[in-house]
Amino acid sequence: MPKTLVIAEKPSVGRDLSRVLTGPFRRGEGFLEGPDHVLTWAVGHLVQLAEPDEYDDKFKRWRMADLPIVPEKFRLVVRDERSRRQMNVVKRQLGRDDVDLVINACDAGREGELIFAYLFEKAGARLPVQRLWLSSMTQTAIRNAFGQLRDGSEMRSLEDAARSRSEADWIVGMNSTRAATIRLRSSFDGAVSLGRVQTPTLAILARREEEIRAFRSEPYWTVDATFAADGERVYDGRFHVAAGSGDGRGPRIGTAEFAAAVVEACRTTDGVISKLEKRKRRERVPLLFDLTSLQREANSRFGFSARRTLGAAQRLYEEHKALTYPRTASRYLPTDMIPEIKPIAEIVGGRSEYAAGARYVLSLDVLPLARVINDARVTDHHAIIPTRAPHPVDRMGDDDRRIYDMVARRFLAVFHPDAEFENTSVETEVAGHVFRTRGKVMLVPGWRGVYGESADAEPREGEEDEGREQQLPKLEHGEAVRTREVSSEQKETRPPRRYSEGSLLAAMETAGRLVDDEELREAMKDSGIGTPATRAAIIERLLAVGYIERDGRSLVVTEKGLNVIRLLGEHPLTSPSLTGDWEHRLAKIEQGTDSRRAFMGDIVKFAEGTIAELDAKLRDVRIPRANLGPCPVCGHDIMENRKGFSCWAREDPGCGFVIWKAKAGKTLSGAIARELIRTGRTDRPVTGFRSRAGRSFRSRLALMQTPEGRWRVEFDEPWAREGARPPEAEAPAEGALAADAARRAIDAVADEAAVA
Repeated sequence: MPKTLVIAEKPSVGRDLSRVLTGPFRRGEGFLEGPDHVLTWAVGHLVQLAEPDEYDDKFKRWRMADLPIVPEKFRLVVRDERSRRQMNVVKRQLGRDDVDLVINACDAGREGELIFAYLFEKAGARLPVQRLWLSSMTQTAIRNAFGQLRDGSEMRSLEDAARSRSEADWIVGMNSTRAATIRLRSSFDGAVSLGRVQTPTLAILARREEEIRAFRSEPYWTVDATFAADGERVYDGRFHVAAGSGDGRGPRIGTAEFAAAVVEACRTTDGVISKLEKRKRRERVPLLFDLTSLQREANSRFGFSARRTLGAAQRLYEEHKALTYPRTASRYLPTDMIPEIKPIAEIVGGRSEYAAGARYVLSLDVLPLARVINDARVTDHHAIIPTRAPHPVDRMGDDDRRIYDMVARRFLAVFHPDAEFENTSVETEVAGHVFRTRGKVMLVPGWRGVYGESADAEPREGEEDEGREQQLPKLEHGEAVRTREVSSEQKETRPPRRYSEGSLLAAMETAGRLVDDEELREAMKDSGIGTPATRAAIIERLLAVGYIERDGRSLVVTEKGLNVIRLLGEHPLTSPSLTGDWEHRLAKIEQGTDSRRAFMGDIVKFAEGTIAELDAKLRDVRIPRANLGPCPVCGHDIMENRKGFSCWAREDPGCGFVIWKAKAGKTLSGAIARELIRTGRTDRPVTGFRSRAGRSFRSRLALMQTPEGRWRVEFDEPWAREGARPPEAEAPAEGALAADAARRAIDAVADEAAVA
């Protein structure tokens, strides 16, 4: 009897599918077999595009004369030995005489389509294909999806977009990396990795770093006073400079003398409330989560990296069956999901922390759907919401529980009314000087009540220069107040903040444009840098090649990263808008409104132009090796070389003092080496180290001498001196499933990695 072969993306998905299909299933090596179906799986990307030397041995040498490398037909190779074993299993199942149909059950999206397409082509299969399209891993959703299989031909445009993305990244990344590396061999160690997506992302970070370095801090002063009306009604105010006075602007006073004069004039003088305005303001609930907004909020709340959030969301989808498909770019639901809303709310409300919010949703005769349902904004997958299945919250790990909580509360909140606030603005005039006060009181919690914020919640802090928002006593316009205290404080202007992963994800989503409005961000999504599924991997790629480092929640560009962007200048490869336009074209290929042939033709032209420009621009560039000053042992100059910083040179071997660049998975920068040479230790912890278990940690460093007289850089922390393991700042994604999820995300931009 003929059987159907089902190819999933991961073993766990294969097991989930077997629980729905007719059994029993017997376990084989790398597959499951039942009466009607054979189930097997990839393990992320089993197959990838071949390296240039697979086409011709001459490409083993990197030469400008051989560029651009553009294969007439791209070859596929199995990634590694582990992949080869599973690939052989899949190939055997595809070659069985009793298999007459294949179901593609890889993740429902562009990259899942690519995984299957490459695997199917490499195996040389010719069987008919149908597509299983899943947005949820519950048994009900799986049964429904098997009842609505799509013909494989319907997915041709999605496959075209996937292949175009992969080949475009190979052409642009491979050729630009080789061109830049060839011309900058004397200036950089290793490859100068460039790519269609990673380079504009680096440019966003580097240009912010340049702004920070160019910033010159200037002093300014603020004057704050405490006032009291009759009946001990106390409030604070901040002095604002009168417009056009030339003594400063707003709350910032330009000179210490003027600040002191204001303090002196107001110290013993009573005032009057010269202005009092109250305005009611409504705050709309945020939209449902897509992956990027989920990653941004988790970074802001918990300091999670984008990869860490993706790992947790993937586990909640695959293991716990508690959330829908996470790699989505939509923040809306389709019309056919409306009947699911109340049953899902009832399941979520089964836990006490969500019960009140769920009761409100279930009590509504008519659900408010304007910010929830939008068929036009749902393509492959809808927004991330809880599933209509039991949610095993008590069995979830810490990360998973936090991400689940965010999604569950947002799902309930989106059906609640606006939060209502009363904003009060007070001006107090003292001796002709105006002090301003801001007050904010929550009148109706609305959707914020789902997050536990009540009507008498503490007001949030406002911007520092404007003064804090206060819970104000009852005040009246025109009443007299006493000046209890008045003082000035000197401050300094601050440079722009470095990007966190959350703010970088926001910048990538809007191709580097500053956009806060949610609806406008939604309209710009199709022109962003990368996709929700790949942005975490792009950030990890920049960290891996040493272009950026983590410092707490901030992303700091290294000298290497800065130099790469400086040398590229205004080259289109650094432009967020260019790669955003290409992502937009890939989306149009998916929709069938643009052609793969036209897109790839433009990619080849771009690669040719890039090679010519890099060849001309970088031909005579020489970045001198850093001189770190005198050796602390013998006084010779310490010079940077490929592997470290030492006083050794061919003409003068010096004393042998060296600081090696490689340390626990991190490359030590010149700035760190300078500090070690100057003071013997680092004042602040250095980030970016990796333990043997693959966990990141930070540590201070110190120069220490061995009994043999050699100098070494050691960790300068109590745990190191006691011989303990380093503390674990961030665990990698839990379990094999999450490790595979991280690998899959990195695979999505693997062609950008080029050859190291």
